[in-house]
Amino acid sequence: MEKKTCLYDKHVALGALMSPFGGFIMPIQYTDITDEHNAVRQHCGVFDVSHMGEVRVSGPDAERYVQHIFTNDVADAPVGQIYYGMMCYADGGTVDDLLVYKMGDQDFFLVINAANIDKDVEWMQQQMQGFDITFEHQSDYYGQLAVQGPEAESVVEAVLGLPCKELKFYTAKTLDVAEGDEGETIIVSRTGYTGEDGFEIYGSHEFTQQAWDKLIASGRCKACGLGCRDTLRFEVGLPLYGDELSADISPIMAGLGIFVKLDKEEFIGKAALAVQKANGVEQKLVGIELEGKAIPRHGYAVLTPEGEPVGEVTTGYHCISVDKSVCMALVRTEHAKLGTALAVQIRKKTFPGVVVKKKFYDKHYKK
Repeated sequence: MEKKTCLYDKHVALGALMSPFGGFIMPIQYTDITDEHNAVRQHCGVFDVSHMGEVRVSGPDAERYVQHIFTNDVADAPVGQIYYGMMCYADGGTVDDLLVYKMGDQDFFLVINAANIDKDVEWMQQQMQGFDITFEHQSDYYGQLAVQGPEAESVVEAVLGLPCKELKFYTAKTLDVAEGDEGETIIVSRTGYTGEDGFEIYGSHEFTQQAWDKLIASGRCKACGLGCRDTLRFEVGLPLYGDELSADISPIMAGLGIFVKLDKEEFIGKAALAVQKANGVEQKLVGIELEGKAIPRHGYAVLTPEGEPVGEVTTGYHCISVDKSVCMALVRTEHAKLGTALAVQIRKKTFPGVVVKKKFYDKHYKK
């Protein structure tokens, strides 16, 4: 049975199209995916991302444990720094991609994908042996809002009253707020999944509901569903677990080797990923720009111009911000070079295309 976030009733009241995603019933769109997409690119949008999972790892061995399960390097990180990376199986396949927040010298906050919560938590708990840590699964406590777009900073400051100007990209801080009977501590980070400036705000269900109401009532922030969340992340080349990453798709295959720190002492999957980095991989993730308006979808076959199958589409859209039909696809490495002619089989027709960079639209993060 699908779960509901703390904002479910508010989505229904706004007339959202609701659909299952990651084990939750989530809003796909409120009005129109293109309108919501453009609101984030040009102004400000708010997403309910309370379906995401949260884990707190603290204690004397917290840093050593995170280093053990995480491909990126959090050693000697300043408090408030955020890292993107992967958890990998011993063979280099991806357990999940995630964000790791350093909240204190012995305190880390891990944000994982909704569809993987149960699997991830079980896997992480299996890796705890030999580490003096406290492991807290906090997904049921936190609600989460993503306020995204070029006007996000002014909206978060003016509408929610949360000081955030000084936050640099991929940093976070805690704030004490007076919502509710006793007040609470929330987390505000300058992060997002849209390619725009923005903030993700973690708090209790009560705080999240009140913050959502303020944002919607202000008229300065458009309610946005998961439909445009996918079009936004896709056109700036951000991966989605289950499409561009999986147990069968390693970070190296996905072109995310920059987040795999092989100079770290050890982490699960290091040996396999080191071999992949040294010897190359049989398949790579590429961008493909197609001629015409046909839309490639997940699983569609990628072919050579002569018709030989060489891979398949992971995500495809008619890209809203640049008005082109494009896709990301996993193809045999010998066909992954920029400028290579390929084609995509869409139903019974073949549409020619060319390998391009996976970032179809330039990001506008605040550094």
